[in-house]
Amino acid sequence: MALHAKETIHDIAYKGDIHTIKLKLQEDSKLLTKKDDNDRLLIHWAALGGHEELLKLLSDLGSPIDSKDDIGSTPLILAASAGKEQVVHTLLSLGVNVNSQNNEGHSALQYASSKGWLEIVQKLLSSHANVNITDKRGATPLHRAASRGNTNIVKELLACGNQLVVDAKDAYGNTPLHLCCEEDRAEEAGLLVQHGASLTIKNKEEKTPLDLAPPTLARQLKNWVEQ
Repeated sequence: MALHAKETIHDIAYKGDIHTIKLKLQEDSKLLTKKDDNDRLLIHWAALGGHEELLKLLSDLGSPIDSKDDIGSTPLILAASAGKEQVVHTLLSLGVNVNSQNNEGHSALQYASSKGWLEIVQKLLSSHANVNITDKRGATPLHRAASRGNTNIVKELLACGNQLVVDAKDAYGNTPLHLCCEEDRAEEAGLLVQHGASLTIKNKEEKTPLDLAPPTLARQLKNWVEQ
């Protein structure tokens, strides 16, 4: 009982208890824009919890849909990071900023690419997410997907064709191919090379992707290029 007594309205939003939220907002409409200790509104927690109906209600009542928490994350960024596909769809239909970035420069597309949420990546790209968006370390969604070995995401990003900068460099001068080679991710490295990624481009330490690749992968990559 003591734990229940300490439950906040933000906890209730995260659980998705729409009935209780409605009652509490009828009692005090200011709760709609009341922030918790993390500067999050009810709509942040509804998004993070994956509660589409509650999110729609909060939006209809006038909750700011692009509000940022203490680290700069919007409801869309939180939903994309948590893999809440339907909430992402709903937020995009409400007109949120698809390219909003948090304090570290991470966007919804970057989180989805890093965590392997293919359907979310597809929806974000179809909603005009910037495929080359960079965080504070200069990493693009392709850097994140490639380094994590998220093959389906890499393929989806490469499908953007000329829009995608395949040899984008991060703050250390590394391209996505550098990271693949360093992590010995042969399939992703092969895809990148087949889509024009350079084997000779150097990072800030004057290393090429081949310099970072284990011998077996280096041979495979050379063979792919020579074919």
